[in-house]
Amino acid sequence: MSLPLVIDYEHGISAIDAQFHRPKRAAIHLIAEKGVAALVDTGTSFSIPGVAAALEQKSIPAEAVAYVILTHIHLDHAGGASECMRLFPNAKLVVHPRGASHMANPARLVAGAVGVYGEAEFKRVYGEIYPIDAGRIIEAPDESRIDLNGRSLLFLDTPGHARHHNCIYDERSQSFFTGDTFGVSYREFDVDGLEFVIPTTSPVQFDPAAAHASIDRIMGYQPRYAYLTHYSQIGHLARHAQSLHDLLDAHVEIAQRAKNEEDRQTVIASALRELFLQRLEKHGCRLPLDATDELLRSDIRLNAQGLIHWLDQPAERFKQL
Repeated sequence: MSLPLVIDYEHGISAIDAQFHRPKRAAIHLIAEKGVAALVDTGTSFSIPGVAAALEQKSIPAEAVAYVILTHIHLDHAGGASECMRLFPNAKLVVHPRGASHMANPARLVAGAVGVYGEAEFKRVYGEIYPIDAGRIIEAPDESRIDLNGRSLLFLDTPGHARHHNCIYDERSQSFFTGDTFGVSYREFDVDGLEFVIPTTSPVQFDPAAAHASIDRIMGYQPRYAYLTHYSQIGHLARHAQSLHDLLDAHVEIAQRAKNEEDRQTVIASALRELFLQRLEKHGCRLPLDATDELLRSDIRLNAQGLIHWLDQPAERFKQL
């Protein structure tokens, strides 16, 4: 297999392109520490041959992968976990306690995705997902740590996008691996070194109050960088945190305005597109409109679906988390 795009950063951190739908859509982060490695998120099963090729090019043997860490168990982040465990014999899977059982027995996870996509499309996008030996799974509750050859990785429970979401603070780089909690930021939208970040409110566990709190908790560590699964390193975090707070409020307002509309999906998606285009214009984005629409189409659709699901859930649901 040809080598995927690999971006090397400081402190032994690299982004390996997951080759999910298009280049620079999803990143698998590699942390290398004195001959031992960890992967943060896995893409899909189709991503893992590229990971293996990248590790081989870096002269990191499969046996040196000590941990496969999942920020959460949505399948663009965790779909390749079982293939990783097959290829990396010494690896432990590290996952939020709410996600561990789904990795040991993925039947419900797969059934839910098949219900959304259909079996043929599911297999085309995600491939095969197999159970992982529970003895190789480490549950990472809030404020737990793992040691990567002397390098401390701290796990924070950060709901809002999903109830089974951890963000991982790397003390060596003073940075967070944020999964989807700190939004998505595609490099095509960068303008003069400044990134453009939007929240992800995809179904089915969006909780705006928790999302705001998780962003604030991340910023309480005054991190230098955030490594997003979609897509890798961003700086200017104080600025982006404020923008994410503003955009989360705008998402909620758009959803509430559309609550009684007959076609809420269309109404909400249209309003989100207009919101993002306005913000991109202010950002100074120079991309043609058709390219912008193509980059944002999937996120707009998923954000609208998540907002509709949030509208339809009783508030008491979140008191039981």
